[in-house]
Amino acid sequence: MRIRFDEQLEQLNEEMINMGNMIEASIGNAVKALMKQDEELAKKTMAGDEKIDRTERKIEDLCLRLLLQQQPVARDLRNISSALKMVTDMERIGDHATDISELAVVLSKKPYVKKLDHIEEMAKETMVMLIQSLEAFVEKDLDKAQKVIAHDDVVDDLFEKVKKELIALIRVHADEGEQAVDLLMVTKYFERIGDHATNIAEWVIFSITGQIVA
Repeated sequence: MRIRFDEQLEQLNEEMINMGNMIEASIGNAVKALMKQDEELAKKTMAGDEKIDRTERKIEDLCLRLLLQQQPVARDLRNISSALKMVTDMERIGDHATDISELAVVLSKKPYVKKLDHIEEMAKETMVMLIQSLEAFVEKDLDKAQKVIAHDDVVDDLFEKVKKELIALIRVHADEGEQAVDLLMVTKYFERIGDHATNIAEWVIFSITGQIVA
């Protein structure tokens, strides 16, 4: 019976990794579409969200089967319940990749009025957080999970920097206000991705220690 349970736990890990890879690719493509004003890539990224949603449902079903059929011990129970919580944050990150792609389509219509250096930097930092939070789960790495949480300050600082830049742009170029507002929404989505990566890291810590991060 335990062998079957271990096989299902391994399947859960594999599905979590699979979903993580899909989300990582989705965010990467959304960023590329935004930077290169690639409408076709943005639309392709949006179309891929349904596959992420299906994987989320598959993971949820697997977790519920493990909980109801196997009566897991404390450590396994923490892993399964953490996976259930994490997959919600992962799905929302996928949604934000779609949100960014939708704005990338809108923003592809005319040249940017400013370079997107800080937005690109913010995107890279959120990707680091996402990848490390998922690695922390797979590797059961407490130190890596804690570093993800600390790294959220970097993303928040970049968000404030970009926000100030865009507000200043609106003041100088009022006619470009619509583009500036769309770019501000893009940065807000990246800031939220950082928050979700933080949540994932916090659930990793819970799965390892049993302690809920305040």
